[in-house]
This record gives sequence, C-alpha cells and structure tokens, in this order.
Amino acid sequence: MRFAVSLLTLLGVASIIGTVLKQNEPYTNYIVKFGQFWFELFELLGLFDVYHAAWFLLILLFLVVSTTLCVLRNTPLMIKEWQVYKEHATEKSLRLFEHQATVASPLPATTLQTQLSDFLTTAGYRFKTKAQDNGDLLIAAKVGTHQRLGYIFTHVAIVVICFGGLLDGNLPLKVQELFGLKKIETRDVASRLVPADSRLGTNNLSFRANMTLPEGERDNVAFVRVRDGYLVQDLPFTVALKDFRIEHYATGMPKSFESDILITDPAVAKPIEATVRVNHPFIYKGIAIYQSDFQDGGSQLKFKLWDLSATKQAAFDIDGVILQKGALGEGAQKMSVEFNEFRQFNILNLSADGKGKPHNVGPNTTYKLRNASGQAREYMSYMQPLQLDGRAYFVSGMRETVADEFKYLRIPADDALEINGFMHLRQTLRNEQRIHDIASQVANQMPGNNAALKTQFEQSLQHLLLTFKQGGYSALSRIIEGAVPKDQREQAAQTYLKLLNRAALQGYQISRAERQLEPAPENQETVMFIQDSLNAMNDLFFYGTPYYFQLNDYTLKQASGFQLTRSPGQNWVYLGSVMLVIGIFAMFYIKERRLWLLIKPAQQEVLLAMSSNRKNMDLDQDFERVQQQVAAMLQPAA
Repeated sequence: MRFAVSLLTLLGVASIIGTVLKQNEPYTNYIVKFGQFWFELFELLGLFDVYHAAWFLLILLFLVVSTTLCVLRNTPLMIKEWQVYKEHATEKSLRLFEHQATVASPLPATTLQTQLSDFLTTAGYRFKTKAQDNGDLLIAAKVGTHQRLGYIFTHVAIVVICFGGLLDGNLPLKVQELFGLKKIETRDVASRLVPADSRLGTNNLSFRANMTLPEGERDNVAFVRVRDGYLVQDLPFTVALKDFRIEHYATGMPKSFESDILITDPAVAKPIEATVRVNHPFIYKGIAIYQSDFQDGGSQLKFKLWDLSATKQAAFDIDGVILQKGALGEGAQKMSVEFNEFRQFNILNLSADGKGKPHNVGPNTTYKLRNASGQAREYMSYMQPLQLDGRAYFVSGMRETVADEFKYLRIPADDALEINGFMHLRQTLRNEQRIHDIASQVANQMPGNNAALKTQFEQSLQHLLLTFKQGGYSALSRIIEGAVPKDQREQAAQTYLKLLNRAALQGYQISRAERQLEPAPENQETVMFIQDSLNAMNDLFFYGTPYYFQLNDYTLKQASGFQLTRSPGQNWVYLGSVMLVIGIFAMFYIKERRLWLLIKPAQQEVLLAMSSNRKNMDLDQDFERVQQQVAAMLQPAA
C-alpha cells in the first residue's frame, strides 16, 4: 500500500512538472533556457516528454496490474461485508464493544420492539430482527454501509486512469522503437522524403502532432515531436486552410484567432467545412484539430538595402519572403540572408521610467546574415522609427547567438522622419574630399586673419574626421591616450568631441545642400540629431555587417498552427476522474454505523451497542446521542 502511494505521489510530481515545464519543445530551446548541464540531466530523466517517458509508463503499467489484483481480491469480501447485518452477534460479544450501554425499561417486549423499529426507520437504519434462544430479541441495524463503495470506486478509478494514461502514452510505439522498427528522424527534409520507419500510419492508436498551414495551402501529414527529432504522422484526410482571422485589443495584443478549414476525405463525397477556434476544436474520425498558435506563412517583404561599405551612397530595393533565403555580394564577401520572422504587431513599453502603457510600435522582421564560412548573426529591424527619450530612431538589434540578448543600434530619424538624413551625413563624413571641404569651411569661420593658425586648425580637423571615419570614438580615444597626459585627457576628449560635433554639423549642412534642401536650423534639435548620428556611426563599427535592411513595405501572409490529437485514453481518464471523486466523497462523507439493540424482557432492559469501521470522535458523539434518544424513548409515559 505504501509503495503504491509512493508511486502515485511520484506520478503526481511528474504531472506537475509536465504541466509547468512546456513539453516537446525543440531541444535548442531547453539548452538556451536551462544551460547544457541541466539540459542533459532533465533529458536523461525524460522531463521534456514526461508523459511518454519509459519510467512513467512502467509505473502506470505496474499500478494497473497491482491495483487490479487488489480490487479483484478485496471487492468480493467488501460486497459480502456490505450485504450482511451481523444478526448473529451474541450478548457476550456485544458487551465487549467499546461503545455499549444498558437502558432499563419496564415496557413490554413487543412495545419495545415496535418503538425501537420505528426509531431505526426514522433514523435511516435498515435492520433485521432475530429471536434468541433464551427469549431475548436482537435487532441488528446498519446505516451508511455504502461507504465501502468508496474504496471500490477509488481503486477502480486508479486502474481506469492509469489505463487511459497507458493508451495515450503510446506504449506500442515505445516497443517498436525499442526493437528498432521505428526510428526518430532528425533531418530537415520534406515530409515526402521521410522513410517509412519514421512514419506513423493512419491506424496509429494515439498521437499528439503539430501541423502548420499557410493560408491557401493543404497537407495530409502532421509531425510528432520526439526528443531531438520527429515522426511523420499520416492522416486519413487532408486539411486545407481557407482563411485565418485574428482580432486584436486596442493595444495590439492578440484577442482571439480562428481558422476556416476544409477537410477532404476520400471516403466522403463532399469536403467538410469547419471553423477551429481556441478551445473549440473540430473532431473528425476521432482526431481533434485544435487551434494552437499562428505564425507567419511566408509574408513578402520589401527592403531598401543600404551598403554601408560603399564609397558612394548606395541603396537599392530588394524583396524577401519569410522562411526563404537570399544571397548578397560576391566571392569571399558573399553572404546569405535568411528571413526568419515577420511580426505585424509589437507591443512595447518605451517610456523612459518603464511605468508607461505598452503600445503597438509597428511591424518588425527578424533575419540572419551568414558569411561564407557559415557564421551567422541574427538581426531584428523595426519598420517605423521608435520614440525613445523624446526622439525618433530607426532601431535594429543584433546578436551573435540565440542565447544572447539583442544589442540595439539607434539611427536617428531626420526632420522628415526618414533615415536619409543620417545616411547622407554618414556618407559625407566618409568622403575624403568632403572632409577637406568641411575642415576648410569650419576653419574659415574662425575669427581673425591668422592664416597659419587657420591652416593648422584645418589640418587638425581633417585628421580628427579621418580618425573618426576609420575607428570611431575608440580611435579618438587611442590618440588621446597616446599623446595627452593622463590628467588632461578628459579635457582633451571634451575638446575633440566639440570639434567633431561642429564638423559633423557642417557636414550635415553640406549633405543637405547636395540634396537641395534648406540648411538645418542650428538649434537644440539639430545638435541632438548630430550627436545621435555620431553615436550611431560609432555603433556601426560593432554592427557586424556591411548591410542595413530598411523595411519599407510588406504583404502579410498568415499561417495557422494546429495540434492534432487522437487520444482514446482521454475518455478513460475522465471516467476514472469521476469515479475517483465519487469514491473519495463516499469515503469521507458517508458514515458507516452498525447498531445492535438486544431486548431482554427478563431483565427489563435493552442492551445497546454501536460500531463503525472508523473510530473517531464522531462515533463517540453519535453513540452518546443514540443512547440518550433510546433511553428517553423507552421510558413509560407519565
């Protein structure tokens, strides 16, 4: 018994883990979340698919067998005990009861029998009367003996629930895998290329598989994720996604989503139309189709691609499709781009103190740039400029591994909320002829007529701009550390920054003139734009790619995620759960009482005895109450 309770406790703990820990996720997700050490330990314990773990199924099997034997052995005895009245109890045995008492009464035996029978009937007892050889009369009564059904229901419920768990645990698949008849597929190949030993037939007893369908497409297979691979589950019908709809709250958060699907079955003349919503599955041929999630199904994206390494302003339009790849550059500089994700809505809290309300900041896209050696960096770019610290920026994140957090590049938007102002300013500050022009114009703005001093200042400014062009703030810092005493470096750095900002402002005016724009007003807003631009130029040295993808437009194409389950054990688990509840309530809330009333005419008394299968304070109180009621009832009328 204790061993069985321990196993049930272990199953309960495992079920909690299975509920808290998201099951059957790709192994990379677990490695990122827990780290390599804990991942290997949890994987060894089977916690990533705990309901199908071998040890979990073995415990279920053991409980089914052992509890079934227990029920078969004890149920006949319980039923027999439930039916008897124990009217063969003797006076000697009754007087040995802990709860027994004698009530004197001068009333005739027939009167006593009548009154006691009425009392027992009123109190809900069933009873049987038996005359004794010495003239006494024994009334054996019982109430609440249905409590024994609680034990039977509880034990049968455990068998039924564990049996349901075994059915859904797909034990046959485990056995086939053990004997090498089924192999887990780990290759990223089309489903039609998956070999037969990695496929599950349409008669598979139970499964929980996933299917992702873009709008307008159809499929007749789903994927069962198993450890670090998958199995292909063939379906007896084809599922087509006609339309996917999603509703949002005012903040842009998803409110509800649903899919219109079309079931095509060779055994049915006409296709079956259905709508699947969250928590409202469509069940066909014993397979429940749940709406599980949604994702991008191949949205078409339009970018303006800025070549950051070009000597001249270079931006051109390119197209991309989510889940597809493209190529950039040639030769050793060739890179591949993988468009991974597009999100139409992004709910962010951009307030400076973090106490503001989150709101939708517009679309973004995530992509990977992979160089010729295969090394990849992941990027995420927002389509609209984001309002940060009261100013507008084009934001793009970069990370080298999926375990890292994104490091964000902020490119300031110009007065037209475009990126052109920054890109033209950057190109101006990278052009050596423009650098010469900038230095000359700034030097000419110096007061006085000292030509030698202006020439020296002009040369210093050119050197400053060229140094920043080659290495940003880091290059300037190295020059200061090499040429300026330590106690004067802070002052020198401030001087360099002021000169750099002044030169950049002049460069901005030159770039605007080249674009035939009015000179920018030299106010605080322009100063902050120049400062943000210099910071962004410096950050580009760490951006890790010579390309900046500016998302300009998109055509959204959604894909609906379905979970398809065949779960014959589900109804068994439901049945077992109901039986378990009934059994527990029967055991805890039905009080079994057995009451014996031995009428002794010769002694003018009645021997009262009570017992129960559970001795507790309630039994003491019930016996006391019955004793008082019988004593009062058996007294002659005044």
